[in-house]
Amino acid sequence: MAASSGKSVLFVCLGNICRSPIAEAVFRKMATDAGVVDKWVIDSGATTDWNTGSSPDARGLACLMTHGIETKHRARQVTKEDFMSFDYILCMDESNLSDLKKKANSVKNSKAMIELLGSYDPEKQLIIKDPYYGHEEDFENVYEQCVRCCKVFLENNS
Repeated sequence: MAASSGKSVLFVCLGNICRSPIAEAVFRKMATDAGVVDKWVIDSGATTDWNTGSSPDARGLACLMTHGIETKHRARQVTKEDFMSFDYILCMDESNLSDLKKKANSVKNSKAMIELLGSYDPEKQLIIKDPYYGHEEDFENVYEQCVRCCKVFLENNS
């Protein structure tokens, strides 16, 4: 649940086991390193309930560990409450964006700004592709995109 004071961000992808937990972990580390993590509520979620309760993909965890980042996140589905409590919901692709906007329309007091995380990418890679059916290097690409995007997002919200 997002805090009433401070800022809040929810990172979202299809299953909450690949892209969004990487983005959440990257942003949490950046906010921690910048000394502002206590001013943020940071979480991630899925547009589907396929992986609820699962740990992130082992390849994503290995990628994060390579960069000195750990996460204990468990997959969860985005709830109606998320749209009322989070300031930002940042998703990975057009399908996520469409699903989230549909869900938000059914929530009376939705306050969340729903955007593509890639809209913050200085290299203009708008879509963060799902690495699930890919290889380790695909997870590394997701990590690098998340680092670029989260850096700009944090700078814009400091």
